[in-house]
Amino acid sequence: MFPSEHIILRPMHGDSSKAGEDRDEAPVAAEAGAAAADPPPGAAEADPLAEARAEAQRMKDNWLRSAADFDNFRKRTRKDVEDARRTGREDLLKAVLPVFDNLERAIQSAQRSTDVKAVSDGLSMVQRQFVESLAREGIARVPTVGHAFDPSVHEAIQQVESPDHEPGTVLAEVQPGYTQGERLVRAAMVVVAKAKSSDGAEGAGELAS
Repeated sequence: MFPSEHIILRPMHGDSSKAGEDRDEAPVAAEAGAAAADPPPGAAEADPLAEARAEAQRMKDNWLRSAADFDNFRKRTRKDVEDARRTGREDLLKAVLPVFDNLERAIQSAQRSTDVKAVSDGLSMVQRQFVESLAREGIARVPTVGHAFDPSVHEAIQQVESPDHEPGTVLAEVQPGYTQGERLVRAAMVVVAKAKSSDGAEGAGELAS
């Protein structure tokens, strides 16, 4: 039979050291995981108030730039309109000045001449030149006598009974009117025909009876 001595089993070479290493590595891995989960000490959390202030400042800067651009655009537009008006006046003045020169010559000639017809012909020539100069600038005279009354271009200053004309017909022109394209520059002042009143017709019938 076996002897009564106690049998002692020695651990195999390398087993005890490896087990110790495994026990040592477990806490290290846990500490590394905790360190990865926590943010680094230097990283600060985002401040919502600071972000809102920065966004408000950006919006303010954009608004100021837009306001400055619009103000510059408004000034340029105003200058362009003023330049266009000034150029239009200069062009019209250049077209009318020759007419004024001829009118002065006609007046000087009338003061020395005794021929009334020659003076009248000279003034008529100046008038035609003036009308032609206006036509080149797109300005036309409003037709009046013999045409139907048009409230968009005519201004009636008097109504006269006329048996020879239809009611609403322009009988006379007191002051000419002018248009530039489709725009009315000045309405023409005219005298307009109206229908004969019924009182006049009844009075005439009583006198005939």
